[in-house]
Amino acid sequence: MSNFKNINTSAILCFVFLMVFSGINSSKTLATNKVKQKPNIILIYIDDLAYSDVGCYGREFGNSFTETPNIDRLASQGMKFTNAYASAPICSPSRAALLTGKTPARLGFEFVTKYEGDTFSWDDESWKEKYKDFQLSCPPYTTTLVLSENTIAEELVENGYETGMVGKWHVAPHHLHYNGWSLTHGPKQQGFEWAEDTFGAHPYAYTKNDPKQEYEEGEYPEDELTQKAIEYLGMNHEKPFFLFVSHYFVHTPIDDRLDWLIQKYRDKASGDKKIPERVIQYAAFVDRMDHYVGQLLDAIDQNNLTENTLAVFTSDNGGHPAFAFNRPFRGSKWNLYEGGVREPFIVRWPGVVKEGSVCNSPIIQMDLMPTFSEISGNDLPMASDVDGQSILPLLKGKEVEKEDRTFIWHFPYYHPEGEEYGRAIENIGVEDLAIARTKPQSAIRKGNYKLIYFYDDDRSELYDLSKDISESNDLSKERPWDTAKLKLELFNYLNRVNARYPRKNIK
Repeated sequence: MSNFKNINTSAILCFVFLMVFSGINSSKTLATNKVKQKPNIILIYIDDLAYSDVGCYGREFGNSFTETPNIDRLASQGMKFTNAYASAPICSPSRAALLTGKTPARLGFEFVTKYEGDTFSWDDESWKEKYKDFQLSCPPYTTTLVLSENTIAEELVENGYETGMVGKWHVAPHHLHYNGWSLTHGPKQQGFEWAEDTFGAHPYAYTKNDPKQEYEEGEYPEDELTQKAIEYLGMNHEKPFFLFVSHYFVHTPIDDRLDWLIQKYRDKASGDKKIPERVIQYAAFVDRMDHYVGQLLDAIDQNNLTENTLAVFTSDNGGHPAFAFNRPFRGSKWNLYEGGVREPFIVRWPGVVKEGSVCNSPIIQMDLMPTFSEISGNDLPMASDVDGQSILPLLKGKEVEKEDRTFIWHFPYYHPEGEEYGRAIENIGVEDLAIARTKPQSAIRKGNYKLIYFYDDDRSELYDLSKDISESNDLSKERPWDTAKLKLELFNYLNRVNARYPRKNIK
C-alpha cells in the first residue's frame, strides 16, 4: 500500500513539474512572439485634400458641409493630429519627402515632375523666355527621385517587411501619358515588391469617347485602385507588410458623374450663396473618395487584419484654391500659408494608440520614415541627413518634453506658371475660393511662430499660430528680433543642405 502511495506521489510530482516547466516555456514563447510581432502598416495618401474637407476636422471650425463618415470612423478608433504638416505645398516634392524623410530643399526636388524632355537649365533661351515677366528666374525642374535615395519601402524590406503600392507615384518623369509610371524609376525600383499602376475611378481614367454612365442613389463606380489594394490585403503574406495606397482623388478634374451625390450637396447648400456649384461638385467628389476609403477599411476588418495593423491617413498638400475653402487657414495648395501645408493626419493602431485621442503636437510627414523604421524593429539611428523624427512616443500617448520643433519648407517657384487658370490675383486670402499668384518663398515654423520669406522683394512675414491660425496679423515689424532670428535659422538650414534659390532675372 505504501509503495502504491509513493508511486502516485512521484507521478503527481513529476506531472506538476512538467506542467510548470511547460507553462514557463509556453509563457516565454508567447512573450517572445508578442515582442517579435511587427504590425502591418497601411498608408492611405490622398491628393489635394484640405484640412477641413474631412468632417471631423471641419466641424472644429464650424464647417459641416463635406461629409466623410468613414474617415471620421477611423479617427474615432485612433488618434487625430491637429498640427500635422505636408512637407511641401505641391505634389511631387511632398511625396519625395514622405518617401525619404528629407526636406525638398535637401533633395533639390521642389516642384512637380515633368515629362522626360522637360528639363532645362538657367542658360536655355526657353527658360529665360518662361520667366521673362517675373522678377526672378526659378531653378530648373527636378524630374526624378534618384535611385540612391533610401525610401520607406527599402527601409522596411531590409527590416523584414513585404511591400506593396498602388496608385499615384509622381516622383519620376511621366511615361507615355501624364502620371504614367517610369520604367526605370518607378515604385519597383524604389523598394516596392508588388506595385499596380492604375488611375482607378478617377477622371484621369476617362477618355473622350467614354459614355456617361448613370448610377442609382447609393451606387458608386468601382474603383480599381481600391480593389487592387483589397486584393493585396487578401494575399498570403508570410511577413508583415507595408501597403502604400496612393489615391488620385481629390485632384482635379472634378467628376460630375454621380448626379445623385451632387444633388445631395445641392440640397444641403440650398439658400447659401457662399457655396457655388463648383464647391458642391467638389464636396460630392470628397464624399466619393471617403466611400472608397471605407471599402478599404472594411476589407482590413474582413481579412482579420485590424488588430495588428497600423493605419495612417493623410494628404500630400492643401486643397485646390478654386474648390476647397481650406478654412480656417489662409492660402491653399501651391503656397506656404497654413492652407497649403496643414493636413488631416489620423493614425489607428489597436492596443497602442488610444481610441478617440487627439494630439496637438506638431509633426510633419517626413516623420513617417523614422517612425516606420523604429516600429519595424530598427534600433539603429536614422542617417544624419534624414530630417524627420520618430513620433512613436506620441502614438503611445507619452508626454514628450516641451520642445520647439523646427520645420522648414522651400518653394522657389511661381505658380500658376502660365495662363491655364486665367489671370491669378495677387493677394492670397482666406476662404475666398480664388487662385492667387504664389511667388518664390520659404518658411520656417519653430514652436508657435512661423516665418514666411518672399524672395521677390526680400520680405518676411511673422505669425503667432497659437493666436492667429489664419495668419492675418503680421508681427514682423512688431517683433523684429524674432523675425531676424527665425530668418537666420531658416537660411542657415537652406545653405547647409545646398538648397537651390531663384536667381535675379537679368532682362
